[in-house]
Amino acid sequence: MDEAAAGADPVIIKKYANRRLYNTQSSSYITLEDLSRMTRNGIDFQVLDAKTGADITHAILTQIIMEEEASGEQMLPISFLRQLIAMYGNSMQSLMPHYLEATMENFRNNQRKIQETWTASMGPDALAKLAESNMAMFKAAAGAFIPGNNVGAGAAQPQATPKPAPTSGDELEALKAQMAAMQKKLDELGK
Repeated sequence: MDEAAAGADPVIIKKYANRRLYNTQSSSYITLEDLSRMTRNGIDFQVLDAKTGADITHAILTQIIMEEEASGEQMLPISFLRQLIAMYGNSMQSLMPHYLEATMENFRNNQRKIQETWTASMGPDALAKLAESNMAMFKAAAGAFIPGNNVGAGAAQPQATPKPAPTSGDELEALKAQMAAMQKKLDELGK
């Protein structure tokens, strides 16, 4: 959650009888999609029934999940949903919310740790460096396999002068030498 949003009071959303949602902070009508976006951005909100003042945040969040599940790739497996439904009325029902919250918090912490470890070990621009390295290897390979192709030559690298075609007895040795040189270039680019 955003640190600024964490300490702030939740944004009050009023739901009217005509099913419209009104954001009291921005003084505008919003949609469930807007509430979904606010949730993803870590903005805390509370949905109140405009007539009774009752807190209906739980019902609205459940409705958002239902809409997401219906319109996109489903995240909740059927077996999980069946087990969740079976917990209603069960003696363990009161423990489930705490268990699910703790499990989700643990998942988020693990995800954050993986991201931090990745960034620390690879550096902040690791993906850009990896892409540059892959392109350099691709260019070198394309230049080696396609005669007359200048793709492998960068602006800073001078073009090698073409060697005369080997005689038929020397062709195998020349190909071996070319393959060894190409392997050496690929090994250097991979470092």
